[in-house]
Amino acid sequence: MCRSIHRLRDGQTIDDHDAMVEAARQYVRKVSGFTKPAAHNQAVFDKAVTEITRSTQELMENLEVK
Repeated sequence: MCRSIHRLRDGQTIDDHDAMVEAARQYVRKVSGFTKPAAHNQAVFDKAVTEITRSTQELMENLEVK
């Protein structure tokens, strides 16, 4: 979907929290169509980034790599 989002897991190694936040921000930018949200949309934009980051963290913590 978005070529600028890179893989956060390489084998057993998982990128840090900052990389997850940046990937979430890129995702929200892509799906919203806004590179930088207007002031009246900033809160909902930030909330989406936070929720996607949390979900990504949960995913990474619970993946079973065999």
